[in-house]
Amino acid sequence: MTPPPVSLIIVSRGRPAALARCVTAVMQLWYRPLEVIVVADRDGIARVSDLPTGASVKQVRFEEANIARARNAGIAAASGQIIAFIDDDAVPEPSWLNHLVAPFSDPAVAIVGGFVKGRNGISWQWQGRSVDAWGHTHEITTKGSEPLRVAQEPGHALKTEGTNMAVRAGALRNCGGFDPAFQYFLDETDLNLRLASFGLVAAIAPQAVVHHGFAENETRQPNRAPRDLFQIGASWAVFLAKHCPKDQIGARWHDIRQTERKRLIAYMRDGRVDLWDVSGILKTLENGYAEGSRRTIVQQAPPLRGPNVDFQPLAAPVSMASERLEGRPWNRGTLTDRARAKVAAGKVATVMVFSPTTLFHRVRFSDFGIWEQTGGLFGKSLRTDPIWRFWRFGDRVRREWALAAPRHQMKN
Repeated sequence: MTPPPVSLIIVSRGRPAALARCVTAVMQLWYRPLEVIVVADRDGIARVSDLPTGASVKQVRFEEANIARARNAGIAAASGQIIAFIDDDAVPEPSWLNHLVAPFSDPAVAIVGGFVKGRNGISWQWQGRSVDAWGHTHEITTKGSEPLRVAQEPGHALKTEGTNMAVRAGALRNCGGFDPAFQYFLDETDLNLRLASFGLVAAIAPQAVVHHGFAENETRQPNRAPRDLFQIGASWAVFLAKHCPKDQIGARWHDIRQTERKRLIAYMRDGRVDLWDVSGILKTLENGYAEGSRRTIVQQAPPLRGPNVDFQPLAAPVSMASERLEGRPWNRGTLTDRARAKVAAGKVATVMVFSPTTLFHRVRFSDFGIWEQTGGLFGKSLRTDPIWRFWRFGDRVRREWALAAPRHQMKN
């Protein structure tokens, strides 16, 4: 079967460096036919234009601080049969789209979500979850690595994250795209519940993996603690008005306030928020909820128009396998230089550097386009690993390479 053409949308505002890194990783994706659409402010567009691959990207200038409108602007420029999304502070594994798009071979599937790894590149940030009309999330247990269809019904849907999701273009446009009342937060969750209300089928693709860093923005500090919660409160007001039973909105909002208060106190204990800032940040949550309660609620948006431009495919794909280079910390410079040469030649390169220590492992994608795994030869990578375990260097490399198999190779 011929793979369906995919449009990948990246929305960015105020993070040109993160955007450049994301686009660099996207250019190593194996999936074709693929077009890449960047919806960004002036600085983001300028940074993408300066990349060697910038000319192959559809660029949409967008300055408004409204992620839902920005995503809809990307949809207007998207000519693929499938429309995928990733955040600018995330990077996809090379095999990501191959796995994310695979469930669409079932014509009943309308939306697919993948798994997301956190800052260390190893532990899971999100896996399979569903969401209900109250905004509660529920874990979905997946067995193995094969895609899983998820039963949906009005008021209960698969929860996809805007940093790792794909939707059939027709279904996305027919439901009106993303609701601009969600200027930041919960826009994709609202979409999930609206698609479920139409009886559309969803799926989880466990091997469709994205690494997400939670980069700093206007509302979030580099340590992930909030600067303010205004837009969080506003989005909750819109979400509850659209989906929650009216007689239960008050109780649910009380629970949300308590949850945010506990989260801020935990950040304060960790030293990420000052004591005297807690009450002020909670006040922004209340103010946001009040403002969100005044926003226009549209239960059923009109369909979006079709694409306004032709499909703009990327060039031929890179070789569908990563090349591995491994060594000790004192060889890191040489290994990196060799890896950069491979990347320049259109290959995917992974560098493994293990020190004779018990340091925990970390996987990251560098600004130079190299996948790097660092840590101690005797240290843990998986959460289930012991703190210390004896390893011979070659055995440790083979073990970590096998764990990374979904990233660096595809099944035949």
